[in-house]
Amino acid sequence: MYKKDGKENMQIHDVRAAQDRFYSKKWGVFNHFLYVIQNNPKYPNSYGKQTDWNTLVNEFDTETLAKNLHEMGAGYYVITVMQGTKYMLAPNNAFDKIAGTKPGEACSTRDLIEDLYQSLSKYDIDLFLYFTGDGPYKSVEEGKKFGFTEPREVGVTKPFVEKWASVLEEYALRYGNKIKGWWIDGCYKEYFKYTDELLGIYYKACKKGNPNALVSLNNGVGEAIGLGFSFEDFLCGEQNDFTVLPTQRFYNAAQAHILAPLGVGECEIGGWGIFGVKRDAEYLTDYIKKVNQAGGVLTIDVGVYRDGKFDEEQMEVLKTVGKNL
Repeated sequence: MYKKDGKENMQIHDVRAAQDRFYSKKWGVFNHFLYVIQNNPKYPNSYGKQTDWNTLVNEFDTETLAKNLHEMGAGYYVITVMQGTKYMLAPNNAFDKIAGTKPGEACSTRDLIEDLYQSLSKYDIDLFLYFTGDGPYKSVEEGKKFGFTEPREVGVTKPFVEKWASVLEEYALRYGNKIKGWWIDGCYKEYFKYTDELLGIYYKACKKGNPNALVSLNNGVGEAIGLGFSFEDFLCGEQNDFTVLPTQRFYNAAQAHILAPLGVGECEIGGWGIFGVKRDAEYLTDYIKKVNQAGGVLTIDVGVYRDGKFDEEQMEVLKTVGKNL
């Protein structure tokens, strides 16, 4: 169906077309860009530096990142808006109002998301965003303002979800069609007590900006990929290695998708966002082909430095993968 926006522009609502576009991209790259990694001197991602959040975000070179992704042949790019803490990739009035923070204290003054879009669009690389379902719980004071801190197994409440969704909605409305999809982590049924009703609040917030944006809600790692919630547009598909394959293209109405990390080792958030190569180019090429043939899309998590450059070893592997495909 069609809908007019406030500027009298015609906008088609067609999630299946968005899923077809996603599927045609075959594979993409995921980055964890976080205060606890890129601003932590014990990890190489930081170049041994530690600064305030704004300085870190300002160092990110989106043009170099986009060029490197293009050379790899990646069809899309996913980056963390935040994870666990108060530090966000772009300004957000809703967050500052609820948390009582000033611009730059939690939400960067630079709009890195907009800058990423401008750089990626030159190469027709789609932009997806990572968000979470547990808010800034590690930043205790801000977490209390939203209404969710440890112990998280107590579960979320509707007031928390509504507050946190207002932050998500502000971003969704700001970027509109520039964001092709949302991968929302920490939507656990058992651990956080999430229900379809509560998660529907996030789903609707994403769709307010772009009705065709694909939304995925992560219920955790499983032995096989599958539908976590009935109204997802694509599977989260979180795995720890590149071994599981889809059994079909659509699970209910959700596009098959897998996300796994290439790096080797552990960091603040487990085995994600780090350097090293657990699978070589030959293996990854064959795996991506099998995932695509089965009807799925693959997202590869790799490490990124604080200035937006990739680890050379990982980049060379993915360049070879891109050429082979």
